[in-house]
Amino acid sequence: MDLKPYVRNIPDFPKPGVLFRDITPILLRPEVFSYCVETFVTRSRAIAPDLIVAIESRGFIFGPTLAYKMNLPFVPIRKSGKLPYHTEEVKYELEYGSDILQIHADAIRPGQRVLLVDDLIATGGTIRASQNLIEKMGGTVSGVNAVILLKELCNTEILEEENLFYLVEY
Repeated sequence: MDLKPYVRNIPDFPKPGVLFRDITPILLRPEVFSYCVETFVTRSRAIAPDLIVAIESRGFIFGPTLAYKMNLPFVPIRKSGKLPYHTEEVKYELEYGSDILQIHADAIRPGQRVLLVDDLIATGGTIRASQNLIEKMGGTVSGVNAVILLKELCNTEILEEENLFYLVEY
């Protein structure tokens, strides 16, 4: 299925010069959302993850749904200060500064195979930071699923990931 007709382009959001790729039209069409989830499920079964980890916030749309469909645990990665229990964290650099990602300290056991999910990969900085956080806890990222890949912006290191899977690229 060609998803581009269901991705809305919003110029100058959240700041001038940025073209925001909005996935909410995908969510308005149950058959399109179902296509995304079922495609992720089919692809993800082949890599046999032990749990699904998704990145705040739009990764939370696809991650728990995928976990439910695959009967796997779901773990959220959130921005600093949003998780109520003991956390592990990683600081990472963005195009415009730095940020911190956190995960509950008991969420991943050493040796667990993790499928990392987000809605969109731009430069790959958040994906890489999330991978570092998962590895810091002893987990292994067995795959990365995203709806959208912004190939022109993405770090070539991310693009070379063997288990990177996305549904549409720009």
